[in-house]
Amino acid sequence: MTDKKVRVRFAPSPTGGLHLGGVRTVLFNYLFAKKHHGDFVLRIEDTDQTRYVEGAEEYILDCLKWCGLQPDESPVVGGPYTPYRQSERKALYREYAERLVMQGHAYYAFDTAEELDKNRKEIPNFQYGQAYRDSLRNSLSLPQHEVDALLDAGTPHVIRIKMPADETISFHDMIRGHVSFETNQVDDKVLLKADGMPTYHLAVVVDDYLMKISHAFRGEEWLPSAPVHLLLWDYLGWKADMPQWAHLPLILKPDGHGKLSKRDGARLGFPVYAMSWFDAKTGELTPGFRELGFLPEAFLNLLATLGWNDGTDQELFTLDELIEKFSLERVSKAGAKFDFEKAKWFNAEWIKRLNAESLKPKVKAVLEEKGITITDEDYLLTVINLIKDRCVLLPDFYQQAGYFFEQPKEYDLNAVKPKWTDAKTDFFNALTALLNSDQTALEAHRFEEAFKALMDEKALKAGDVMLPFRIMLVGGKFGPHVFDIAALLGRQETISRIAKALEAFSSQA
Repeated sequence: MTDKKVRVRFAPSPTGGLHLGGVRTVLFNYLFAKKHHGDFVLRIEDTDQTRYVEGAEEYILDCLKWCGLQPDESPVVGGPYTPYRQSERKALYREYAERLVMQGHAYYAFDTAEELDKNRKEIPNFQYGQAYRDSLRNSLSLPQHEVDALLDAGTPHVIRIKMPADETISFHDMIRGHVSFETNQVDDKVLLKADGMPTYHLAVVVDDYLMKISHAFRGEEWLPSAPVHLLLWDYLGWKADMPQWAHLPLILKPDGHGKLSKRDGARLGFPVYAMSWFDAKTGELTPGFRELGFLPEAFLNLLATLGWNDGTDQELFTLDELIEKFSLERVSKAGAKFDFEKAKWFNAEWIKRLNAESLKPKVKAVLEEKGITITDEDYLLTVINLIKDRCVLLPDFYQQAGYFFEQPKEYDLNAVKPKWTDAKTDFFNALTALLNSDQTALEAHRFEEAFKALMDEKALKAGDVMLPFRIMLVGGKFGPHVFDIAALLGRQETISRIAKALEAFSSQA
């Protein structure tokens, strides 16, 4: 750690859905910033206009809002280093690119796309760099007067970094330790495109410098780009201000072989995006964790444990606990396998952990989406407390709670029909009479005693009548203690459901 203020950034491209790996990068940035009383910056890297997707920026902001990872500075909230969209900073990048050309660290390249494609087809493993740059159309190979003429004529061109020969570039990664690269293995990356937009390589360095970013966390897939960025920090005279780097491990497929992708999620039946993403260009809807019924607390908890642990057996963490305990020293170098069953376990545990009041708006939305109108919110709270330990995902609340608000539409008759007898019909008619004769409120313990006494009187076993009674009340073989259900439904509703079910059972007998 240095003495300068901690400032971290997440800089996504608005090109589509937000992968859970991207949200984990946000989370680690956020935790580090808050632990060290620093700033978390959201910067939109929209310099590739060919890949820009309408609505993607708003989607990213919505994802961060749902997760509770609100940036201190962003295109929406502003900040001292505006603008926070790279497309709005276009003019300043050329200044630095031209400075690099003047210093001899970069050059103009006039090759057309067709010429480069021809080289790629004819030359195995073609790279625009030391081996071929002198035979291509650029300001290093062409006479100065020809270069000037091309520039004066407005000939389309890019600016490329000139990678030095036979050098070793090293840096300290906060996760991986000492990392080295040989410059001969790196091609001359484009810094400024023909449309005047910077590439990621130039823009990320310029913006990190101007926005005083102190620590840069990103996925390990960006490691091959590190030597270009390190050289740019050096060539632009900013090496002393370069942020400390940390390249995060990949989130792997469940089998551990390769990076987890959207296709893997579609193939294996689970989401890989934070929220559902609709691609207007393709008409494709990619499901998200939120829409599947995950709580943001569980989603963040899951992501935190993909590649990090606090050194104890603790698995459930609040966001405040994560801020307190997080350290890069506990982030693994190795990739973390994604386990959807474990993800669901986190969600079930968080549903149990949250109080009914916290869950109420989410459960209410689930029920209302299914056409159930909630008129008594205190009743809803009681229901939530009774059944929340049985729910894994939020939509489970409809199956587990719906019958408290509406009578079953159908019954699991296969569980009743084979063993239904007149004796059981007689038992439930007698139970109805007992309930009708008791004008007091139904109380679970008292009703259970009366039920079992009647069962003994009719010479029936628990296995004969308990399951049918449950199916009468809820429609299937699920739900909490059946007498708790009856007590909450109340005497008249319980009587009504017994009568309705007996009719269904008898007609199928």
